[in-house]
Amino acid sequence: MGIASATCIFRNVSRIVRGTMMRHPGIILILILCSSIACSLFAQADPASEPAVLAAAKVLPTVVNINTERVVRRTVRDPFEDFYAQFFGYNRVQPREIRQTLQSLGSGFIIDPAGYIITNQHVVERAADLKIHVTTNDGKTYNAHYITGDDKTDLAFIKIDAQTAFPFISLDDISPNLLGETVIVVGNAVGYGSSISRGVLSAVKRNVTVDNIEYKDLVQTDAAINPGNSGGPVIDLSGRLVGISSAKMAFTPQGVPTQGLGFAIPAEVVRDSVNRFKKIAQKQPKPAKQPAASESSVSNTERLFGMQLQDLNQELSDALGYAQGRGVLVTAVEPDSPADEAGIERGLVIYKVHKSDVNSVKQIEDLLGRVQSGTNVDFIVGVVRVGRQGRQLATLTMAAR
Repeated sequence: MGIASATCIFRNVSRIVRGTMMRHPGIILILILCSSIACSLFAQADPASEPAVLAAAKVLPTVVNINTERVVRRTVRDPFEDFYAQFFGYNRVQPREIRQTLQSLGSGFIIDPAGYIITNQHVVERAADLKIHVTTNDGKTYNAHYITGDDKTDLAFIKIDAQTAFPFISLDDISPNLLGETVIVVGNAVGYGSSISRGVLSAVKRNVTVDNIEYKDLVQTDAAINPGNSGGPVIDLSGRLVGISSAKMAFTPQGVPTQGLGFAIPAEVVRDSVNRFKKIAQKQPKPAKQPAASESSVSNTERLFGMQLQDLNQELSDALGYAQGRGVLVTAVEPDSPADEAGIERGLVIYKVHKSDVNSVKQIEDLLGRVQSGTNVDFIVGVVRVGRQGRQLATLTMAAR
């Protein structure tokens, strides 16, 4: 086909299109609208381009799961103190210290490449022997230490013990927190790491009391906030911080069930607190490296089997009517421990471990010094009272925990 012929065809087509537009302008408008809708549907068909997906992908690397473990100690009165008071007129038995290990799960997010993390104070509340482990989105687990916190705002500052540059959320550009804007809750919901829920910003400046904790000036959302989300970020569709998940109201003070009442500490409060916390962190000396577990003050019998023991001296044996110079007294049993499950009770006496007679706590500690978790150990336990008729013994096998 020659150039002249092609030019002629083009002119004819142009004339037809112009004529159609003149006679039927509605058809052209419909075609344009259909084309626009088709393009829009095509764009929406790609989940990777959704604003919520992009915002979550931006923030997830900064979010951490927090696992805390702390040993709570309390001093209890020894059950045999009355015997000393009754028979000797004074107390000889020292108060016993009961230790209980408590664990909690929560969330947090990194706000500085050095590994500083902001979270809720109630997630990492300061206590004796507090141990903090954080797991980042890539599955790596690090030790962390507590720096400071504020009960009034329910915010706390911790730091990862590692010389690594971490991704972080910038607090220089926070969300304007507009009513009705879409928000995303990110966190360790009920132990499932990197969970996401979506909702809207329902209200601001809410004052609520949840679980006997009074909160002021919170933002409210209908996005699901579950146990474990505490301390995690609430973000907008640009990935900017809206606040920190803090509380969920499941019931009104009158006991009426509620739905969609979650609350977060607003971003401006978080930013102000972080500025204060950083100044405190700069003044603190670098923490000394701590051993992996603070077991040095915990006896082998308590660590492995959940029992606390005491030497059965002559005065105590006489007061209890037990045979003298034999065995070691059980003074406390931890609930749900191997000793508890085996049926050992406070007031019983351990006479043998494996096939060895024991007459002091030190002997038992030495015998159990190399016992590993899962090892079965035989204990001869019971009561041998003065006289032949008072002998009641049993062999109990316990697996070390």
